Amino acid sequence: MISQSARRLASGLIAAVSVAYTVIALLYFLQGPVFGATAGLAIAAVISTHYLNMRAGLRGERPPAFPLTLVLQAVATYLPDLLLPGGMSAVAAPMLAGTLLVLLPLGWGGALVVLMMLYEGAAMWVNADLLVVTLFYVVTVPTTGAMIYALVRFARVTADLEQARAELADAAVLKERLRISRDLHDGLGRSLTAIALKGDLASRLVERDPAAARTEVGELVQVAREAAQDVRQVARGYRAMSLAGEVDRAVALLESSGIGVQAHLADVAVPRRSEEALAWAVREAVTNVLRHSRATTCTITTSVNGGRLRLEVANDGVPESPGPAGGGLTGLDERAAQAGGSCTAAPTGAGGFLLAMEVAA
Repeated sequence: MISQSARRLASGLIAAVSVAYTVIALLYFLQGPVFGATAGLAIAAVISTHYLNMRAGLRGERPPAFPLTLVLQAVATYLPDLLLPGGMSAVAAPMLAGTLLVLLPLGWGGALVVLMMLYEGAAMWVNADLLVVTLFYVVTVPTTGAMIYALVRFARVTADLEQARAELADAAVLKERLRISRDLHDGLGRSLTAIALKGDLASRLVERDPAAARTEVGELVQVAREAAQDVRQVARGYRAMSLAGEVDRAVALLESSGIGVQAHLADVAVPRRSEEALAWAVREAVTNVLRHSRATTCTITTSVNGGRLRLEVANDGVPESPGPAGGGLTGLDERAAQAGGSCTAAPTGAGGFLLAMEVAA
């Protein structure tokens, strides 16, 4: 994974910096075995605590023993100044600066790094009495600390971006699943209902009126073909629909089911998204009329008012105790919202039911 590669790269560069400062610290062995042993123990303590702190920082966490590990690294950095000549802390302070910037809030960490620079400047001036050497050790504190902080942030940002990309991919998959579910429900619901109705009607007419039965079977086959086409369009993600075409199909289906229909559509051009939302609303409304009502009449009308196009599908014969709203109405709410509008569906009294959708015209 990319985040693991970034973490390994950051870990390798931080380890390289630590090794470089360790080599400098080992120069104390040239001043005798006592100084060398003291420096060796000190740098071992610095490296071990620095490792624990950086390993946690690269994971975006703090060490389990925090702030003890931070305190121990600070003690291991500055305590040798009391025992060794030349300012041992100048070697370990850059690593401590990186730890402070990574584990503490940036404001506090930056303030402590400034104090470390002042201390190192004073200590090195007393011990080295050379401006160039003093400036070198003072500058290494913020520059090395900033480099360590940047490497850790690089690893963390890479991990966060990878996680965000995975979440976006999951969201895209979920969105596509919801689209397929919604389109299958909205698209096939009407077709399957029509197939069931025409099949039932054909079975009743087959002996009494064979010619009419054959007509109904022919229409059933046509509806089945349209359903198959709907499935293919859902799979391709393309569901272009026209309001007028959907109303024409709704009128034919309702009339073939013995329901009187009146359709009055406003002669106005509407955006594609709005027209498709209204077409889906007509399809869902007609499906519900056929499935859930004993309607004898149905009206489908559109009107324009204040830059809004309103669709109303009304029918009579609604059950006295209608069931809960299904997924189709939820899908219509989503489609209406995408078209900058809204959708409502409720009984109107006296056995009537009205589905209304408003979208931008």
